[in-house]
Amino acid sequence: MNNIVIANIIRFIGLLLLQVLVLNHVNLFGFINPLVYIVWIFLFPIKKNKSAFLILSFLLGLSIDFFSDSGGIHAASTLFIAFIRIPILNLVLGKSDFDYVLFNLRSIAFLKAISFITILTLIHHFVLFSLEYFSFNAILSILFNTLITGVFTILLSILGIILFTKKK
Repeated sequence: MNNIVIANIIRFIGLLLLQVLVLNHVNLFGFINPLVYIVWIFLFPIKKNKSAFLILSFLLGLSIDFFSDSGGIHAASTLFIAFIRIPILNLVLGKSDFDYVLFNLRSIAFLKAISFITILTLIHHFVLFSLEYFSFNAILSILFNTLITGVFTILLSILGIILFTKKK
């Protein structure tokens, strides 16, 4: 196995353990629970097999569901953002800036990286809370929880990416 595969395995297990052992027990103000396990999707290499990436993303979400007893909502929302990651990158970076082989989140412009992380995080949280509430009557709660939890997740994600990844 090469270093990229080992790094992704360690990142997968590390983020899974961080989420289920620490962050699932953190409820700021009674309802804010940062969901930083999605950082694995942001950092997974583009040039790798897409079907394997989708399966692994589903397994990451399913593992969070297993430990959180949440019935599949993390698996669905994680699989969704894994599926739309490339179109969001094309949207944020533009076709001329985007190179599949050399992509590294730390090597793109800081504002573009923040835009990418913000869009995917808010989409993930919106899908997650929509499935959790599963009611049009709760749209204000869904939007409120998406925004508030999203802000904390984005801040922790950016801080973690800056501290724990190498800039290429």
